[in-house]
Amino acid sequence: METYLVGGAVRDQLLNYPVTERDWVVVGATVDDMLARGFQQVGKDFPVFLHPETKDEYALARTERKRGHGYTGFAVHCGEDVTLEDDLKRRDLTVNAMAMDTEGRLIDPYGGQRDLEQRRLRHVSDAFVEDPLRVLRTARFAARYAHLGFEVADETLAVMRTIGEQGELGHLPAERIWVELDRAMGERHPEVFIETLRQCGALARLLPELDALFGVPQPAAHHPEIDCGRHTLMALQQAVMLSPDRDVRFAVLLHDLGKALTPAAELPRHIAHEHRGLKPVKAVCQRLKAPRLYQELALKVCEFHLHSHRAMELRGQTLLKLLTATDALRRPDRFESFLLACTADARGRGGQEQAPYPQADYLRRAQQLAAQVSARDFAGQGLEGKALGEAIRQKRIAELDALRDSCQGATG
Repeated sequence: METYLVGGAVRDQLLNYPVTERDWVVVGATVDDMLARGFQQVGKDFPVFLHPETKDEYALARTERKRGHGYTGFAVHCGEDVTLEDDLKRRDLTVNAMAMDTEGRLIDPYGGQRDLEQRRLRHVSDAFVEDPLRVLRTARFAARYAHLGFEVADETLAVMRTIGEQGELGHLPAERIWVELDRAMGERHPEVFIETLRQCGALARLLPELDALFGVPQPAAHHPEIDCGRHTLMALQQAVMLSPDRDVRFAVLLHDLGKALTPAAELPRHIAHEHRGLKPVKAVCQRLKAPRLYQELALKVCEFHLHSHRAMELRGQTLLKLLTATDALRRPDRFESFLLACTADARGRGGQEQAPYPQADYLRRAQQLAAQVSARDFAGQGLEGKALGEAIRQKRIAELDALRDSCQGATG
């Protein structure tokens, strides 16, 4: 019975990258051997155990044989005859197919260390094509390590393209797609995740609404990058710089889906794209089973990001409608997420990456003014029900009109 540290812990240790979890492979053991040593079995598809003290995961060395579609459908063999090299060969990328023994010696039968040095993400074997989830995982690793110069090897991109062409991506459950997408949104360069999927043709199959943005023009005066898809990726990177929250980044990713639906005769302008975008945003969220908070924010940003950009032009009545629609008075934290997404959109343009976005502070001030108006302001006037509600609304409008007038006077 021999134990080896494997996978991400080895990879990140060699990269001097933070190691967040440790996984182990056990060679030459059986289920009974592990249970006798006090390990707790937790694996459903194959034997995985939790260490009785550290709670690290230990898996018996195994081989797999494809029997169906999707990322499941494998016949798994675990036995004392399975070698470490057999186990490593079934893994996705060479940088994930290394191991260390208890003395710290590296076992690297498939060239993972060389690929780390060359900053290359390369598949281990032809078995890569058997698991479509590896397309998303590889794209996510590209996003995670892009700042270190990593790129997906051309031959691996070709295999990823083959997986899509064979229709295997269609067998992935929505929940698994969402997990990978959500994790990618938490990486330093989620735009690389999207671009990698696009390079291998997977984006058109998994997120056709987003893929349709690439090649769609918009006015160069406002968008020097011109391409709507390129703008989305630029805005996504701005979102990373503004917020660690994945729901904010996801909302930015979907905010312009309506531009893919603009009639050709209206291009490069995109009149009412914020309303056209609501249907595809809902479709993406429902298909991927995105959490409710993600969906709510994505829809708000899609529908109202232009209102945010024009905030200083809005009359008090319209501004109050914006605050109400974005739930700014009841949930200021969610309104802040909305403002961060809109800021990312404004800065996600060529030459505007460092541009100020005074609309955000203006809207924060508007939210504060409107929130300060309450029923207490009308105590003793005998107002109740609808009459009280209307009085509050009118005073809020007056406060917001005064804010607009003061700002226009200052700039005038």
